Amino acid sequence: MANRQIARDLNVAPGTIDRQLSRLARHCLLFHRQITGNASTTTEVVVDGFESFELSQYFPIHHHLAVEKGTDFFIYFTDSELRRKGRMTERQKQRRQELECRYGRPDPKAIEKDMGELLDVVFNGRDRAIVYSDDHPAYRRSIRHLNCEIEHVVTSGREYRSPANNLWEVNLLDLLIRHCGANHKRETIAWSKRRQASAERLAVFLVWRNYMKGRREKERGSPTPAMERGLYDRPLTVDYILSARIFRDHVELPGRWADYYDRKVETRALRSNRAHELRYAR
Repeated sequence: MANRQIARDLNVAPGTIDRQLSRLARHCLLFHRQITGNASTTTEVVVDGFESFELSQYFPIHHHLAVEKGTDFFIYFTDSELRRKGRMTERQKQRRQELECRYGRPDPKAIEKDMGELLDVVFNGRDRAIVYSDDHPAYRRSIRHLNCEIEHVVTSGREYRSPANNLWEVNLLDLLIRHCGANHKRETIAWSKRRQASAERLAVFLVWRNYMKGRREKERGSPTPAMERGLYDRPLTVDYILSARIFRDHVELPGRWADYYDRKVETRALRSNRAHELRYAR
């Protein structure tokens, strides 16, 4: 559901939903990092870029996803601003030019940099690892700058997306994100107005996917990805996940997730981008 749709259903103001969703997302970021902080890092990961947009289709974004091979465990994500591409009319090209003159153009190396950060966090401390990805050229450049030895297994994005595909885990994750999030459906009026808000909803999805939902929809009692990884012996409930407050000072967040927590990711075409500032808490 879109935020306003949720507000109508609960008979509250839309701003209430925005604030509570943001607060829930911050808790989910800390919850996931608290659990995985002392766990062993993965050696095989499947990565891909999930494309959506913020505010309007003139402001595309990429969410970079990392999933553990064999367990479906959603490890980490980052995002990048993109320049609108594809087929456009002359009027659309002119409008894109006007917006870029007013707000600036996204970094052309954003995908390379943000995928590099994702892999650096996922393989922290590893000497060797295996990365499965499609044939996006920026991924190759990202891997070259890592401090560990990487075996890069490339699979064409045009191959049939069955469980036999090397990218099955991340293809399934892409499908679930579009299925479960109204803001990412192909044709929708519920798109994310801010990149920050898109990341917050994805953080909530990450916790649900890893710790609450079984890996297989048609298999009764299917273990969650966290159970497959040996982190828990049962699916978690909402009450358990929200049973205790997690303090920011007690959990180390990687660079991009620290920005999400502090709400520092801005939508360049919006004048107001409110950060998360602790004015009264100590």
